Amino acid sequence: MKIKHPFKATLFSILLACGVVSAQPSLAANQTVRVGIMSGEDEDVWRAVAANAAKHGITVKVTTFSDYTQPNEALAQHDLDANSFQHKPYLDAQIQARHYDIVPVGYTYVQPIGLYSRKWKSVDALPQNAAVGVPNDPSNEGRALLLLQANGVIKLRDNVGLLPTARDIASNPKHVQIKELDAGIVGRAISDVDAAVVNTDWAIKAGIDIQKERIAQEKMQSNPYRNFIAVNAKDAQAPWVKTLVESYQQANVASSILSVYHGATLPAWEGAPQR
Repeated sequence: MKIKHPFKATLFSILLACGVVSAQPSLAANQTVRVGIMSGEDEDVWRAVAANAAKHGITVKVTTFSDYTQPNEALAQHDLDANSFQHKPYLDAQIQARHYDIVPVGYTYVQPIGLYSRKWKSVDALPQNAAVGVPNDPSNEGRALLLLQANGVIKLRDNVGLLPTARDIASNPKHVQIKELDAGIVGRAISDVDAAVVNTDWAIKAGIDIQKERIAQEKMQSNPYRNFIAVNAKDAQAPWVKTLVESYQQANVASSILSVYHGATLPAWEGAPQR
């Protein structure tokens, strides 16, 4: 789903309580940091982050988007100070395509991408010529194809890295039809295809039952798709960046992540609680 107007967004702020003194002298009292996220469950997570940041002299102002392509553009145009919605392969693809000078500064969570079906109970049950929906942006399509390969549906050419495309399919024994769809649409199309590879956040938005309709999922161990907070490179060493990251990487935020995503998303920073 695309936002109707560029950067038109829903805003919420958790304001600094009167009399709170910054724990870091280099930060100005009442400093505002504008953060872009995807709409939905993350809004609850960032309310917890903002409450933590307020204790250290920062007001977090969150802008929500419904299109993955918008938060990096808004950050590059300085309409935001930071964003939190993406993993490294996605950012790398965006930098290659749009030449952004954006860098990750702190991990947030990992959302294992899943293969879901309302018609079949297992990957092995997928029929010949099955239609399989996948996200059409480079990083998530590559991720989807790697998941299909890991579960024996297809085989990719050697050394394709993290960004394979459908052209890299070397073997397709069931002749599955790869249907490339916008990441926000592929989950809603689950009833129209035999199976669909869907990001966790979009699966929840599409009303997919994560536990009952999932027939395959990425492995969590050594997962390269951990999400992070990102900023413009020139701001990477700014004092507010460290405070923002530390405000995110707290136990109450981990609890919020586990709660709002029903255990389908896990905190990804070092030492983060997993339950």
